[in-house]
Amino acid sequence: MQKETRWKLPFFTFWATQALSLFGSGLASFGLIWWITDSTGSATILATVSMAALLPGILFGPVAGVLVDRFNRKAILIFSDSLSALLALALVALFWSGHIQLWHIYIINILRALAGTLQFPAVQSSTSLMVPKEQLARVSGLNQALQGLMMIAAPPLAAMLLSVLPLHTILGIDVLTAAIAILLLVGIRLPQPTLDHAITNTVSTVWQDMRAGFSFLIRWPALLSVMCIAALLNLMLAPAFSLVPILVTQHFAGSAMQLGWMNAAYGIGIIGGGTLLAVWGGFKRRILTALLGVTGLGVGSFLIGISPSNAFGLALTGMVIVGVMNAFANGPFFAILQTIVPTELQGRVFTTLMSISMAMAPIGLAIAGPLADRFGIQLWFILGALICGLMTIWILLSPALLNLETGATPSATPV
Repeated sequence: MQKETRWKLPFFTFWATQALSLFGSGLASFGLIWWITDSTGSATILATVSMAALLPGILFGPVAGVLVDRFNRKAILIFSDSLSALLALALVALFWSGHIQLWHIYIINILRALAGTLQFPAVQSSTSLMVPKEQLARVSGLNQALQGLMMIAAPPLAAMLLSVLPLHTILGIDVLTAAIAILLLVGIRLPQPTLDHAITNTVSTVWQDMRAGFSFLIRWPALLSVMCIAALLNLMLAPAFSLVPILVTQHFAGSAMQLGWMNAAYGIGIIGGGTLLAVWGGFKRRILTALLGVTGLGVGSFLIGISPSNAFGLALTGMVIVGVMNAFANGPFFAILQTIVPTELQGRVFTTLMSISMAMAPIGLAIAGPLADRFGIQLWFILGALICGLMTIWILLSPALLNLETGATPSATPV
């Protein structure tokens, strides 16, 4: 019991700081998305705003991974949260003064995405050092449940607040929660990895460190296959779910409250799937749980894609299924990575995987925006369902993917 307390108390304090920051960001993000949707009504503009938020992670991700592996992770998290809070404060001032322009949102979203690019690998790699390996799948499920809880609470609450408060006040809540999270984080001790001697002494530049992470990745064909699968899923599903506000307003003739319910339905699914994963732990072979998740993503996307304009409830059902299966797909996969990738390389490997797999999302958004304005957004949900089916077949026919956890692991240092 004492051993459990030693890791649980510091980890869940750390976890609480991230939950608080996530809640404030959820309120602010919903408010901004609704403002863009209500002001423009354009799928193309909404898609380009989403692209602006994705590009920093794709371009800067590998560098961020190197920084996370090289420097103090708590300092990186404090810097990232502080930068996000200052940028949110800038939005508060712009909306309050009435000087807000669309280009302001583009620039601030890009800068906030840069901060998030540092935050994600720092949180993931710190978690793998704070939590026992046998508990990582359950913690991943708990993280999925947290995201779902935030999506249940934040969007409907933000929609209600928008009816009584100006947007700059809602953005101010984001600033406040970030400030509290930073203060809590200062008092937490985050462990640092023991750096590989060869990497520390012979790989002296950021570029060489990036190559070390990439070299580890390319010498593992199964991980490369996972990256390709994620890239194809992002090509189709990222545009579809980024353009849900247009689906609500133009297909279902809904308002901010209906958009809030769509997001909440997704959140209900994530919290249900994440809670089940946290309690159950998934199949003994985690890749099978992830496979179930990919298959289910296709089922939920298909239901949304075929929902008539008078069947909003069917679309909500599809969103719940997508949420559940998203938890099943992502939770086990990150647990696998946290288990099999050496801790001194996790920042680089995680960000390289994400950068390359997410590189397809802007391409999909660039195509989806104009086509959605022309043919409707539901087309992308149906195509996304088809891709999920094809990816399921790919995994089932690939022994390397099915044995990802038990296959040979490359050495941590480049050959």
